[in-house]
Amino acid sequence: MFNSVLSVSCNILHNTKNVLVNSVRFASKKQSGSTRNTNPKHKPKHRGWKVQDGHQVSAGTILVTQRNLRFHPGRNVGLGRNGTLFAIIPGKVMVTCEKADVDWSHTWVQRCHGHRKGVEFYKKYFNVIPEKQHQNFKLIDLV
Repeated sequence: MFNSVLSVSCNILHNTKNVLVNSVRFASKKQSGSTRNTNPKHKPKHRGWKVQDGHQVSAGTILVTQRNLRFHPGRNVGLGRNGTLFAIIPGKVMVTCEKADVDWSHTWVQRCHGHRKGVEFYKKYFNVIPEKQHQNFKLIDLV
């Protein structure tokens, strides 16, 4: 009887040894790549130039939307609280690159150009040239 129990236990050990050798462990979770921009709540802001150089605009037309002070208001252009540039009068848009002459008391200017105080730098200015030019000229010097 002792021999039969021993032979049965040897067979069990032998079978479990085969089972352990043949078993393969798989991952508990499937791997997949990450996805981006899946949240539909975030819509693009579409910032930047709204009107190109040389186009005709009416009063109140938005010329530029911006987050930082990238473009500056020139003649007949206003600066909104959120950095939007808009036309004050109807006319033709003209974009120029000029030496920056900014109002240092403005909070936007302090935040965006505070590190440049006292240094000469150039920026893009949006200007609106009126459709009808005024005729109020004075003769200063005769050439």
